[in-house]
Amino acid sequence: MSQKELQRIQVVENAVAGKLSVREAAELLQLSERQVKRLKRRHEPETGEWVYHGNHGRSPANAIPERVRQKIVELACGKYAGFNDSHLSEKLAQAEGIRVSRPSVRRILRGAHIRSPQKRRAPKYRSRRERRVQEGMMVLTDCSRHDWLEGRGPVLTMVGWIDDATGKVPSARFQTEPEDSVGYLRTLRHLVETQGIPWSVYRDQHGTFQRNDDHWSLAEQLAGRQYPTQVGRALEELGIESIAARSPQAKGRVERLWKTFQDRLVSELRLAGAGTLEQADHVLEVFLADYNQRFARPAKETAPAWRRLDRRVDLDYIFSLRYERTVGKDHVISLGEGISIQLPALANQRGYAGRKVEVCQQPDGRLLVYLERRLLLEQEATPDQPVRALKMNRHAAPRKKKPVRIYKLGGRLATRA
Repeated sequence: MSQKELQRIQVVENAVAGKLSVREAAELLQLSERQVKRLKRRHEPETGEWVYHGNHGRSPANAIPERVRQKIVELACGKYAGFNDSHLSEKLAQAEGIRVSRPSVRRILRGAHIRSPQKRRAPKYRSRRERRVQEGMMVLTDCSRHDWLEGRGPVLTMVGWIDDATGKVPSARFQTEPEDSVGYLRTLRHLVETQGIPWSVYRDQHGTFQRNDDHWSLAEQLAGRQYPTQVGRALEELGIESIAARSPQAKGRVERLWKTFQDRLVSELRLAGAGTLEQADHVLEVFLADYNQRFARPAKETAPAWRRLDRRVDLDYIFSLRYERTVGKDHVISLGEGISIQLPALANQRGYAGRKVEVCQQPDGRLLVYLERRLLLEQEATPDQPVRALKMNRHAAPRKKKPVRIYKLGGRLATRA
């Protein structure tokens, strides 16, 4: 019997004995006078059973059956091990036909001494940046190198883009390589082709986006700026403003996205038994459709701000690793790392020896050769040839010239190195 019920017995007994009026008893018990009169009629001096509610001892009509509770505990320990409370309640409704609220799932699991994999910390005050008002005005991008497959396969890196206004993830993909230019170019192209061109990109200060060295070549000094990176050049050609974050907290939305993905997506990959890059990408595609439907929010303004892509734009030229090379006398172009291209002769048997050409390496490994934006040759990908940004010679220090000595010879000036 609770303390509240013991107090009610004592007050009602005093009211029955005439020591308290009905009004005084109602004020002490915070009940209506009518309810106090009911309690006086139910009062039995020799027992305290009359103080209990009529439903005392009865099972609630909406109580979860014990067999269902046991089933939830079994699934949480087995098939859905590692799922957080919200994710587990969603899976129970979708896949198992068990519709139980998240608080109920939490009570059942805590009662069975099953803790949530999510660690909760006391929130700290931060001033959050206001979202953009239209979808497509700003996208945030980042990479997450993580053991997504939990030892069933290689360690993967996810490259992802999230819209600032809606929280939608329009483009994301796994790769085995660490954070690099190829992954950003591949996913950026998918974003542009499926959604459009965003106004701006909010990113970190990784070397794929910006030059982090202090060296300026002579050509860069004459131009008044350092040459951009491969990804920076693609953003410039598309007219996308590149905004650098000064700290991880500044791009907190994409950082929180990784926390959610490393919880929910890892559980989905485990549930599907994914062990390869291709299987992980398939699970990711299904997961993104459900994630965007479940967690995306409407923008303040319904009209999207994505810029339409001009069909005349050569996407292979923009989304590539681009290098300038001089054609050799044998009409062979060398990219280094064992990559070489043999150019064919023209119709009049004339060639391109000594001409400056641009070699564009595609993320899929294809090589395209352009002369003044005119496609000369397309070479298929070489098997087992890694696609990664090559080192640029522009970072090398300029060669020092020998000092020139000036002396007088026979009444005229002469120079000698």
